[in-house]
Amino acid sequence: MSELHRHMGLFHLTMYGVGLILGAGIYVLIGEAAGFAGNSMWISFLLGAIVAIFAGLSYAELSALFPKAAAEYTFVKNAFKNNFFGFIIGWLTAITSIIVAATVSLGFGGYLTQFIDLPITIGAVFLIIILSIVNFIGIKESAWANTIFALITAAGLVLIIFLGFSIEPVETIDYFEAPNGITGIILAFVLIFFAFIGFEDMANVAEEVRKPKKTIPRAIILSIVITAIIYILVSLASIRILNWEDLAASSAPLADVAHSAIGTNGSVTLSLIALFATASTVLITLVAGARILYGMAKSKSLPEFLGRVHAKTKTPWIAVIAILVTSIGFAFVGDIVIIANIVVFAVVITFAAINLAVIVLRYTEPVLERPFRVPVNIGKFPILPLFGFGTTVYMALQFEVEVVLVGLAIIGIGSVLYIILKRRKDFMITTVIAIPTIPIPIPIYPISICCSVSSKLFTESFSSPISSINAVCPSIICWTVISEGSGNSMYERSATFGGCIDKLIGVSLIDPKMFAW
Repeated sequence: MSELHRHMGLFHLTMYGVGLILGAGIYVLIGEAAGFAGNSMWISFLLGAIVAIFAGLSYAELSALFPKAAAEYTFVKNAFKNNFFGFIIGWLTAITSIIVAATVSLGFGGYLTQFIDLPITIGAVFLIIILSIVNFIGIKESAWANTIFALITAAGLVLIIFLGFSIEPVETIDYFEAPNGITGIILAFVLIFFAFIGFEDMANVAEEVRKPKKTIPRAIILSIVITAIIYILVSLASIRILNWEDLAASSAPLADVAHSAIGTNGSVTLSLIALFATASTVLITLVAGARILYGMAKSKSLPEFLGRVHAKTKTPWIAVIAILVTSIGFAFVGDIVIIANIVVFAVVITFAAINLAVIVLRYTEPVLERPFRVPVNIGKFPILPLFGFGTTVYMALQFEVEVVLVGLAIIGIGSVLYIILKRRKDFMITTVIAIPTIPIPIPIYPISICCSVSSKLFTESFSSPISSINAVCPSIICWTVISEGSGNSMYERSATFGGCIDKLIGVSLIDPKMFAW
């Protein structure tokens, strides 16, 4: 199998990261954030930056340890010694890349209609095709295109900052005004975290970066800090021109800010820049999604043909085509509001796993050379990843039930795909799973029996079809995890998994009710 070429240095990778983060989110979510937090929305952006830095530091340490494509898959697999966990995290990352590309391309199509009378979906599909061609041509060309897009996107936000701080506000502004109190600030923080998503994909081009063990950690932190400063200044500048009520009521808040400051020319200019912002996000997610598929195929967790590299362009061309086709499919059904929540939910799960992986690897692989270490440690124990893990768990509890169900469904589909790819045969054996208290002898039945029995159990307990659906995904996941633990026999695999969870996490991931039959 051919190798990827290393074209990217610190500048291009940092701009790649800035482009990943400075996408469509800030252009559409700042109004919603103002509705929740009022003038205090800058605090919400600051909180989002802190959580992003927690995760970014964890990514920096892990990417220096394992500078490979399919970064999340590689990190989790090495930390938990379990192919299934790694596969699911890689699966979530790939799916979110596809969904983000599709939905943001719809945003591009919407902005495009202001200049060209063209159906939104057609504009979205056109963008995906053009940028997939750029993705196929090569990472160097993609990096240059993204650098240009990122600079234009940043220029639009810098324009807002300049206008906001060069024009004196009509009345005195209380920058700590919070109409909904702390609750509103927290709700805005959870919402605008979507605007910080993207830096994690920087690690997925590790095999195309020069001196990745030094370059990637620096670029990750630089990109988060740069975008955090821009976001906070944009939020402060915006409320100096428009009050938070008008921002909250606007469907194009930054365009309205520019219109209020310099008239129609300002809104047209910001709309044009928004086209570049959405195009930048789509390009980067297409690039990252293809590299995730490539990395997982290279690790033999997906069909090997997805890892083929084109002889001339040195890009994973089949993975590029796969992302192209699936993104176009999602573009015909995408809803940017719903998908934003689904994406954030999936990313929060991934960030929790990554923060936990740093902690686990400090104890399971203490002798590995770490070119970059997360700062603030007590002995071997890293404090910041613990805070990062706690905040992501808290964020996961804030989502609507429907979003969580869709997220579980995506995980369930990934579990089924994993089982199909592994071509496991039905079997039956008795073993023991270790939990924090005492071992419980349980029968390990074929997956079909696991699904039907646990579904029946939960349905009888809660008398709800949704409960039955909720039971199926954990059944598939638990069966797969047990069958994929380290060891040669089912006994060794399940016992190793239970012991690992017992020692490293301290809680059982398997509900004993699921095996009560």
